[in-house]
Amino acid sequence: MPHSQPMDIINARVPGYQGLQMLLVNSKGIIEQILPMETVFKRVPSPDLQVLDVAGDWISSGGVDLQINGALGLAFPDLAAENSHLLGEISEFLWDMGVDAYLPTLVTTSVENIQRSLAVIADFLSTPKTASQILGVHLEGPFLNYHKRGAHPAEYLLPLTIDEVKRVLGDYAHVVKVITLGPELDPTGEVILYLRSLGITVSLGHSQATAAQAKQAFELGATMVTHAFNAMPPLHHREPGLLGAAMTHPGVMCGFIADGQHITPTMLQILLRASSGLFLVSDALSPLGLPDGIYPWDSREIEVKNGTARLPDGTLSGTTLPLLVGVQNLVKWGICDIETAIALATNAPRQAINLPVISPNQPAHLLRWHQDETTTELKWMRLLV
Repeated sequence: MPHSQPMDIINARVPGYQGLQMLLVNSKGIIEQILPMETVFKRVPSPDLQVLDVAGDWISSGGVDLQINGALGLAFPDLAAENSHLLGEISEFLWDMGVDAYLPTLVTTSVENIQRSLAVIADFLSTPKTASQILGVHLEGPFLNYHKRGAHPAEYLLPLTIDEVKRVLGDYAHVVKVITLGPELDPTGEVILYLRSLGITVSLGHSQATAAQAKQAFELGATMVTHAFNAMPPLHHREPGLLGAAMTHPGVMCGFIADGQHITPTMLQILLRASSGLFLVSDALSPLGLPDGIYPWDSREIEVKNGTARLPDGTLSGTTLPLLVGVQNLVKWGICDIETAIALATNAPRQAINLPVISPNQPAHLLRWHQDETTTELKWMRLLV
């Protein structure tokens, strides 16, 4: 995004900072400083300096979506040479939806399909792009527990061994950023150690793991949980399971979906009160950006109603709601304050994969959040600087 004039953004609330702030953005579109308003002395403005007073609105980085399965009619496991141009269109669309960066997520499918999709994404990454950036790939499977596979097709599930992982990754291990797996499928834990040696973040999910099995996986280097509560045993007072282990283990972060269907608002409130290591994901499917209706999904069909996608047997398969709708939902439902809700989609996903949060020396790809005084609705807009 081109920039030509420096800008001071004043009277801003910024997640992670106390009180009103001033953001100093240089002519290259880089945040130079974030300073408390009360410590900023009157500056001698240069002739080309712009000043934007946001009057107490929140300013954040754009969202980062670590689990998104497709958009605009394209499921990422269906990527091929003939539809590869859609990646650019999806990146533009997600930018317009307030998302700075994302991980195209490949759900369980054939090794051939995974390899083809990885090849297309690797080629797309080979040249610089504007709009929403692809940070790598999230492989959600095929190393999942059969009994917690959810909408993942059973015929493509694979045993969790180093040899099978090597076969799936092929020549594209460098493209994969996150992989979701069921740790109980490899009691030795050697696969987690191998994946960590490749620099791949290990996320636990679609799993029957006990608390003890999950704890072992975390101690071996797993640092994430995929869509908390979904496709895992529920919390139980005698066997807290995977989620209980995650919520009490330092350094582990759990993704969650705030569409009101995957987790009820009451359980979301419990989750946010019990754990600080959380981040929002959309888990959006290929009809994201399209109207409700019936759409193809691998060899099956899904029906989308009011942003929720289900298989014909009623199995919940995902959403078609953009990431930032989750922020708005959390505020609308009164589950957390605005600062926390915004951070869950912007700062927290970055922390989960070790990216810097909004701070000096970062690009000023900013969102402005305003809560309507009459309706209390939280709205956002891209802040072009």
